Amino acid sequence: MIAFVIEKLSNWFESAEQSRREAYLAESTDIVQLEQRIRALETNGYTL
Repeated sequence: MIAFVIEKLSNWFESAEQSRREAYLAESTDIVQLEQRIRALETNGYTL
């Protein structure tokens, strides 16, 4: 039962983080800014 709750929480946090990254990238005004934001996320340890 505890493993189930931990798995659900993990999935929820992962989904929330993905949504946050997608929103951040969607705010880009042009392709140059989008590429800069992608690089910034990759530099901070995110994989896209």
